[in-house]
Amino acid sequence: MKKIYMTLVAVMFAVCANAQIYVGGNVGVASVDNGNDSETIYSFLPEVGYKFNDTWAAGVMLGWSKGSLQNVDGNLGYSGLQQTFEINPYARFTFVKSKLINIFCDGGIGYKHYNGVGDEYSVGLKPGIELKLSKFSLLAHVGFLGYQKADADNGGEMSVAGFDFDSNNITFGVLYNF
Repeated sequence: MKKIYMTLVAVMFAVCANAQIYVGGNVGVASVDNGNDSETIYSFLPEVGYKFNDTWAAGVMLGWSKGSLQNVDGNLGYSGLQQTFEINPYARFTFVKSKLINIFCDGGIGYKHYNGVGDEYSVGLKPGIELKLSKFSLLAHVGFLGYQKADADNGGEMSVAGFDFDSNNITFGVLYNF
């Protein structure tokens, strides 16, 4: 029995010694002036992942947000004070690697709950680029290719399939690589 425990401990040390764990995420804050009032909208999306090798990684992003800016009929509008919770597990495939820049694609599923409004589900691909700065990395995701479905609490639903590569669908983040 001692040999089994010692073997497990040795395996755990070997895995931890070669661990390629990263943590980080996205944070956003904006002030929206809607006439006489101004509201603050925010998003906090921490991320944790594990790099299996230089090509493959897996992770999960989860977080909270309040309000959002939307493009409705060509006009930028404010969606209100909706608070959300979301979780997005993904697998990352890096297909262009260099010493300074990686180009990758995240394939994943997502769930977002809008308090008092409904839920949104998604499955698809998000291309991105990583700028490596020693232990820190700057990331940007641009666009989405896949399927999204929203179910409202009042019984309404909507689904969208396709790609969205416009300038309103860009996210920036920071990662710390252990």
